[in-house]
Amino acid sequence: MDAIDDLRDALAAAADPARAPAMRAYMREQFDFLGVAAPARRKAAGPWIKSHDAAGPDGWLELADALWRQPEREFQYVAVDLLARHAARLPASALPRLLTLVTAKSWWDTVDGLAAWIIGELVRARRELQTDMDRLSGDGDFWLRRVAILHQLYWKRDTDAERLFRYCAANAADPEFFIRKAIGWALREYAYTDAEAVRGFVASAALSPLSRREALKRIQQKPLPAKEA
Repeated sequence: MDAIDDLRDALAAAADPARAPAMRAYMREQFDFLGVAAPARRKAAGPWIKSHDAAGPDGWLELADALWRQPEREFQYVAVDLLARHAARLPASALPRLLTLVTAKSWWDTVDGLAAWIIGELVRARRELQTDMDRLSGDGDFWLRRVAILHQLYWKRDTDAERLFRYCAANAADPEFFIRKAIGWALREYAYTDAEAVRGFVASAALSPLSRREALKRIQQKPLPAKEA
């Protein structure tokens, strides 16, 4: 696609190849990088993203698919930025395509952006999709379960606390680091809105030490009794 070539030129102009090995190492050698730091990437890709505002939902999703096929990780970050710009304007039918992105080249850097900024905003605008999140909260792919746990991350007073706590409780015994971390992060973020509810849930739930520690990190309180992992 000519559009992708144009973006590649813009990113290449902003790249510092000397940064690429460290960026690759930070992602455990899983992805190649051009060497574009986040601020430089946003500056370089911003005009390109805006130039596709009129593409519409199908166009944005097709561009995201094309970006996901590029070997360098910066292209997936641009895809997340592109979709985040239009998340609330996506139709409910976009969810399966977004979940396909979650399960391709999966790592926390793209999964979290898709979960909180895109899928979360789509579900907030299309509440019927919360039943899909219910299904994903018990999926065999832990990245999809992480999406379910984190999709309300920035909903604040719109958060369905019962649903959040249910997902956390259902996944509390999972030994996977990224699930335990997601539980703690989701609870910590909701604590800014309702600290007492989070305290009460953490006191009664059999959370791992990691999840408990993360959940209570910003809450001033007396220590809770330790529970088994």
